[in-house]
Amino acid sequence: MEESPSGWQEKVRLKREAQSQAIHEAIVANENPRELDLPVVDIDDIPTLVGRIASGELSSEAVVKAYIHKAIAAHSKTNCLTEILFQDALMQARGLDEYRVKHGNVIGPLHGVPVTVKDQFNVKGYDTTLGYVGRAFNPATEDAVLVDMLKKLGAVVLAKTNLPQSIMWCETENPLWGLTTSPFSKDYTPAGSTGGEAALLSLHGSLLGWGTDLGGSIRMPAHATGLYGLKPSSSRLPYYGAPVSTEGQEHVPSSVGPLARNLPSLTLVMKELIQMEPWERDARCAPIPWRGEIFQSFRSTPLTIGLLTDDGVVRPHPPISRVLLSLVEKLRAAGHDIVEWDADLHPECIQVLDDFYTADGGEDIRRDVLAGGEPFIPHVEALVNRGQPISVYEYWQINRRKVALQQAYLRKWNEIRSPKTGKQVDAVLMPPMPHSAVPHRSSRWVGYTKIWNVLDYSALVIPVGKVASIDSDEPWNYAPRNALDEWNVALWTQNREKMVELGLPVGVQVVGRKLEEEKVLAIGTVMDELLREPA
Repeated sequence: MEESPSGWQEKVRLKREAQSQAIHEAIVANENPRELDLPVVDIDDIPTLVGRIASGELSSEAVVKAYIHKAIAAHSKTNCLTEILFQDALMQARGLDEYRVKHGNVIGPLHGVPVTVKDQFNVKGYDTTLGYVGRAFNPATEDAVLVDMLKKLGAVVLAKTNLPQSIMWCETENPLWGLTTSPFSKDYTPAGSTGGEAALLSLHGSLLGWGTDLGGSIRMPAHATGLYGLKPSSSRLPYYGAPVSTEGQEHVPSSVGPLARNLPSLTLVMKELIQMEPWERDARCAPIPWRGEIFQSFRSTPLTIGLLTDDGVVRPHPPISRVLLSLVEKLRAAGHDIVEWDADLHPECIQVLDDFYTADGGEDIRRDVLAGGEPFIPHVEALVNRGQPISVYEYWQINRRKVALQQAYLRKWNEIRSPKTGKQVDAVLMPPMPHSAVPHRSSRWVGYTKIWNVLDYSALVIPVGKVASIDSDEPWNYAPRNALDEWNVALWTQNREKMVELGLPVGVQVVGRKLEEEKVLAIGTVMDELLREPA
């Protein structure tokens, strides 16, 4: 292990210098971009890419070289990368090519697929910082279970991507690696905490990304950058080997999930990983096989969809509502039943999660920041100073409230029925956020996503539309409900012309109950196919 330098600024300088050197070496190695097969980065579908590698039309090395070129360009634009694994990736790609020549087939369904991971997943030989300076110069001694499984499927890990200090924020900034910007504007955030991953994927610097989600950290960046992102229930995919702030708390566990530019690719990787039986590798995983019959069933049957347009706390901006309702119209026209859903129990669930966030009085995060000596980013400082540590007994009472709310929400889901058919709702359709991507450091409300973390439900974000000129003409004459709603009104009135000019992406969120990933992916597929039908 290399000796750790003293002083947080010196650690930052050395880490960034090493990153720049690794990028420079890759640029020199690919000094003639015209020789690269750059169109391969526009293949969004994993089976299509792997099929072309399997046939010999493409080599894994050529694919990885093209993606390295695009990843460097994406980083130059957005500052999305942290650890650079380009040399290791090229070595792995050459090994995959040798395997294919020798055996006449591919090693697995992700053979040669360029993958990146949030700087939270351990990759042997590289730091896992979580945006903390104090965790630099302490390389992992083994791969995270997920990373090892991806490699066994043939995936090639190119790099790790940026996240906020501590992970506990919905933007992407830390003193070690700096600020990550939106692919659409340097003045806007890609959201967070999986923001570096989303920025890179959006700019075609990776084909498959991996993040974690404790309050919306996969879904919000997917929404803000026009991607597909899945938050499974917390026990569906392996978390072992992915350090996290407040590690040791299991009151509202974080979930591992994928992001992609194509929904069939996202479904494929879920299926392939689950078929590898992750419960044999991570004690946290539930022994539930991939249920293909559920996926097929919900792809081919009339659906009953609960519609939640507004959580009653922060009213969505006009483009969020317009895009959501445009999808609802398509669903109705296709014969699906839409049932009104309400936000009952949402404020109580969100309060429980906020109470859990500060149960230790901010000690866990404060220890990490003080160990490195770096400054707090403003939101993290506010978080750690929000409350005093509570007793074990008081902690138990929060858990009692959580369990009671989970039971109450189960009853709610069972009791809401279609007035037309009497059927139970298959999934809830709603916004992922009350706004599109926003200027840096102006995010406030994440209630549309973190409700589902408290319940540990499966939730998927799919891209549906964009902020458009029609939205700027929509009257906004509501009296704000509260300070958060007032903030959100100001965000729109002050920035709507720019949001329209940028054509910022707008997604929707599809929610099923606990461990209903196959159902959620199937219903998302139905919606995605409707959206892509010729007008």
